[in-house]
Amino acid sequence: MQTDKQKVSVLFMLFGTLFCVCLITANVLETKQISFGPINVTAGLIVFPVSYIINDVVCEVWGYQRTRMLIWMGFAMNFMFVVFGGIADLIPGAPYWHGEEGFHQVFGLAPRIAAASFLAFIAGSFMNAYVMSRMKLTSEGAHFSKRAILSTVFGESVDSVIFFPLALGGVIPWEEMPSLMLSQVTLKTLYEILVLPVTVRVVAFTKKHDHEDVFDHDINYNIFNILKF
Repeated sequence: MQTDKQKVSVLFMLFGTLFCVCLITANVLETKQISFGPINVTAGLIVFPVSYIINDVVCEVWGYQRTRMLIWMGFAMNFMFVVFGGIADLIPGAPYWHGEEGFHQVFGLAPRIAAASFLAFIAGSFMNAYVMSRMKLTSEGAHFSKRAILSTVFGESVDSVIFFPLALGGVIPWEEMPSLMLSQVTLKTLYEILVLPVTVRVVAFTKKHDHEDVFDHDINYNIFNILKF
């Protein structure tokens, strides 16, 4: 079916909005530490994997080029949130206000952690999209579940390998770093597997609703080719 590639559907807009909300929400939730038995993680684990699920859905339905636009849009919105939050954190609070410490814990993101987070997000998200795109071509569109899981493993691995050493190197003992990264990748992948039945149904509904099922033949995978979608 011939479609207008410059046309943006309502569903794509909804996925884009949800994608940005998940990234910003994850930033806030990262300030709380939680435990799953012996494994300690941040509360961002609750919502951050959803961004990878959306990444999978968008790449499966609309292809890599639309996903590239989505990733950069999410990056821009998240960057704005961090910048404005940082500015608000620097402005002295009113004399009668006593929430300075709590506000700083949420919005006073250290530059080192912020830079590591942004770099890891870009690298991990594009790795996830690239693996989804290439595997769809080689499998001729079959085995979506397998592609979704493997792309998450690759994407989350790249994210963790970049984020933890850059953000927490020297803070967390280096010998603890591999197990921490492995636990993050494992838990996020399990998250993907648990919600996979929902993801499969969302993909099927979206393809049927928008009459889209893009295969990325002969496209430019350059992540900076933003205007091409």
